[in-house]
Parts: sequence; structure tokens; C-alpha cells
Amino acid sequence: MIKYLSLKTEKRVTFTDITNQVSAIVSEYGIDEGICLVYSPHTTCGITINENADPDVRHDMIKELSHVVPFDDGYLHMEGNSAAHIKASLIGSSVTVPISQGTLLLGTWQGIYFCDFDGPRTRHITVQILS
Repeated sequence: MIKYLSLKTEKRVTFTDITNQVSAIVSEYGIDEGICLVYSPHTTCGITINENADPDVRHDMIKELSHVVPFDDGYLHMEGNSAAHIKASLIGSSVTVPISQGTLLLGTWQGIYFCDFDGPRTRHITVQILS
């Protein structure tokens, strides 16, 4: 069972909480027990799980990733988005979340984030449910 999400990012670097959209897909399929895979097919984007209670966590993550991998650092890639490729590789392109009793088994403060490092753009996310 595969479903696709589409979202438009507003800035160059954004962490968008997609937990509710992914949870809605799990509910839609009515799977009691299984696994949910959330995947980004973009080479300059990632998917991660982190705290979603305090928006400052997103801000801090973006700040520190930009510190570790600056946007302009003499990269050779002629498109000018090497930093986005590197950050996407560090974050990873997917997460897997167990499903139990019809809900995602996320921790109390956890949320699923789509991370765009080369926006603004319209992006796509694949959600696959395995029962």
C-alpha cells in the first residue's frame, strides 16, 4: 500500500512536520499492526524523526547543520547546491516507524519531519504501509 504526499516548501531550508499526514494515511488503510516507511525521492531532501513539541529544536537543527555544512564552501558541483546534497545524506532519505493498534509508535515528543535543503520547491514524499 503506497500513498504519495505533496508539499510546497517556502524557504531554502525547511523542516516540515508531516506527522499528521502520515498518521492519516495509516488510519486510512486501517492497518492494526505493521510498519510505515516514509521516503523522500529527492537528492537534496531528507526525512528524520525528532522532537515536535518545541519549534526551537527545528531552528537549532537547521542552524547547526548550516554551521557544519555551510551553503558556500568552495564546492565543485556546478549547480550550486552541494551543501543540500551533503545535508540530505547526513539526515537520510527515509524513516521506518512501527504501527501498533492502528497508530504510529512514535515517542511522546517525536514527530516525522520532511527536510528540504534546496527550496523553495514542490516536493513529493512516498509513504508505504506494510502489514
